[in-house]
Amino acid sequence: MFSDNKKGRQELDSTSQQNRIAQGTKIIGDINSEGGFRIDGEVEGTLKTPGKVVVGKSGVINGTLEGANADFEGKFSGKLLLSGTLTLKSSALIEGEVIVGKLAVEPGATFNASCSMKGAIKELNKKSEPQKQKAEQSA
Repeated sequence: MFSDNKKGRQELDSTSQQNRIAQGTKIIGDINSEGGFRIDGEVEGTLKTPGKVVVGKSGVINGTLEGANADFEGKFSGKLLLSGTLTLKSSALIEGEVIVGKLAVEPGATFNASCSMKGAIKELNKKSEPQKQKAEQSA
């Protein structure tokens, strides 16, 4: 009646797992993961994940970050490629090249980067298509 399905509880979806790099930890190299990250230490290299990346106030990334969404309170230097939203808290410091879908910046954040917003370009191209067709028809 009240049997525990221990096997079912232990089998968690790997994408729901969050990896953590603690303060005082430095990783040099490339990291690929299916789960998200919480970074309070330092990472030098390439970090790829389809999950969310959260960089705490003491967190530092030098290199390339590829993922879906990211929240920054710490520092980033390098190339940042996100399909979703980049959120910068007031203590964030971002330098380098940034390609994102959406960008949210709190007052006080430092954003010294070249930035491309790929999501907005697709929407503008779709809206401008009917205008191009109308211009071609009237010419």
